[in-house]
Amino acid sequence: MTVFDELFYTIFIFYKNRYKQKASSIAIVYITLLQATLLLLLGVFFTGFFRQMNMVAMSATKAWFLFVMVMVFIYFKNWMQYTGKKRMMINAKMIKKKSKRHNIHILWLLPIGVLGLTYILFQAS
Repeated sequence: MTVFDELFYTIFIFYKNRYKQKASSIAIVYITLLQATLLLLLGVFFTGFFRQMNMVAMSATKAWFLFVMVMVFIYFKNWMQYTGKKRMMINAKMIKKKSKRHNIHILWLLPIGVLGLTYILFQAS
């Protein structure tokens, strides 16, 4: 089980008590947002690296288009992965396993922190 699975389950359980119908959608959006910010951080890092190496890989427009296409793919991958058998398997594993609960506010601040790191790295390059 990956870190993203554990974070999905934590968000899902927290919102399951409040919003029974929308808990899965909220958790999928959170995981997609977190993966998007991590991908953006990685892209900014490689952009700065390629700029320092005087390499031209692709234009900024093509890079943004590729980022949007990958994000659509990631959203559908998460949607297919976390609705159905995979979520039931995660639920069974997490019930058996004594896992520590994460603070929901810190989990929502995690993508914002990654965006902050991305901004700092973008300004540095």
